[in-house]
Amino acid sequence: MQYFIQETWAMTRRWLHRLRREPMSITFSILQPLIWLLLFGNLFQKAAAIPGMAPGTYLAFMTAGVVVMTVLNSGLFGGVEIMFDKETGFLERLLVAPIHRSALIVSRFLFVIGITSLQSLLILGLASLIGVPMATGIGGLAMTLIIGMMLGIGLIALSTSLAFVVKGHGPFFALIGFITLPLIFLSSALVPRSVMPDWMSFLALLNPMTYAIEGVRSLILTGWVWPLLIKLIGVLLLFDALCLYLGVRIFRRSLG
Repeated sequence: MQYFIQETWAMTRRWLHRLRREPMSITFSILQPLIWLLLFGNLFQKAAAIPGMAPGTYLAFMTAGVVVMTVLNSGLFGGVEIMFDKETGFLERLLVAPIHRSALIVSRFLFVIGITSLQSLLILGLASLIGVPMATGIGGLAMTLIIGMMLGIGLIALSTSLAFVVKGHGPFFALIGFITLPLIFLSSALVPRSVMPDWMSFLALLNPMTYAIEGVRSLILTGWVWPLLIKLIGVLLLFDALCLYLGVRIFRRSLG
């Protein structure tokens, strides 16, 4: 166990060192969700008058959506570095090295979840500065991070599985791009389900993002709505279990 922890930490530091060599990547990954919040939140201010919208400004309504969309993007792109390692042949070197192969996967999970949590904190911090305080305080902030981590685990499992399955980064980016927009629009990130067409509202109920968004939104705008949060935790646990089951099968077959 001690060696596994050391190997996982060494691999996590490798991802951090790689990120430090690409300052533009970390800058834009942090700025992008903040721009979403400012542009979308102010562009659609009058949308707050739509029936079914939560009380307050559209900026307040949009904050939860931006947090969860950030988790979605970071999670779905979490397998990119593994894909590049596979293309360059470095992944093969890692697989024959005297380390636990699972350390490679676990370190990637830790790295992506850490970056995503930092982005979420920055979004919520900016939202607070521009007039969207969190109704549940520090406890709600911690719960928001936990929700992001739970959703992120399943998404990272899907992304890393895809990195092992597809042959190159072209199909990888194409599939991620194809998946991302439907997941965003078939959720309550931009508008409440009550104003969606019936078929979209039904599909939104099948999207784990919807439950994460509504849970975070309640923490920001309303308070501790425990029935909603308990339902959210159950949905995300099921989502993670399915994604991890699929991921483990693919990892075992690929890492053999």
